[in-house]
Amino acid sequence: MKMVFHFFVAGLVAGFAALSGTGLTAQQPDAAAVIRHIDEIAESRVQRIAAFTVTEHYAVFRGQDEVHPVAEMTVDTTYRKGTGKSYEIAAESGSALIRRFGLRPLLDNEKSINLPANRASSWFTSANYEMQVQPGVQAMDGHACLAIAMHPKRAAPNMIEGTLWADAKDFSIVRIEGMASKNPSIWSGPTHMMRQYRNLSGFAMATHARAESNGIFGRIVVTIDYRDYQIQLVPLGRDGPSPRM
Repeated sequence: MKMVFHFFVAGLVAGFAALSGTGLTAQQPDAAAVIRHIDEIAESRVQRIAAFTVTEHYAVFRGQDEVHPVAEMTVDTTYRKGTGKSYEIAAESGSALIRRFGLRPLLDNEKSINLPANRASSWFTSANYEMQVQPGVQAMDGHACLAIAMHPKRAAPNMIEGTLWADAKDFSIVRIEGMASKNPSIWSGPTHMMRQYRNLSGFAMATHARAESNGIFGRIVVTIDYRDYQIQLVPLGRDGPSPRM
């Protein structure tokens, strides 16, 4: 039964591959224009970011205790536009089985999602989601935001049925939150997912992520914290980014 639990954790964390606030007074922008801006920003992010490094801290909690993780892992992550992501484990502690069968498969899943051939299928864009801009402007994580209902066009553990909050001024993503459109594992129940972002070097970069599920092994929470980004941008030429890397 313990081994089955570890595979349940692996399924839950694989869903990472992704709340209303106080109403504010502001002019409501055109919904089609908002969606177009979000699509353009997603494309620009991929074209402009040549590489980045970041330190990621993973923690797995069980039951109601979100203070003492049953497993932890700190990873030095490198992203390169032409090849995707690579990982080097800097430190790990706690259950060896959860790390082996839960957290390491998460890194493998992130590698697969970020391969150049697969990358576009996980973007928060109108190609992957039906988007509906909600009326008004909301306060979220210190930003005045537009709330956009997100309905995935296919079911997958890393596709979220929920809400995206975009900064009302520059349309960069501030937060995405909702339910995984497909359970990550046969052992898990519906999985609630959330990811927060911060604008760095002109682009939204993840700062904190959380997944929670109640399955046959009870309540499981997985968190990821991101720190120490170092971002390299593609130089802008006269007609846009240089075609060479």
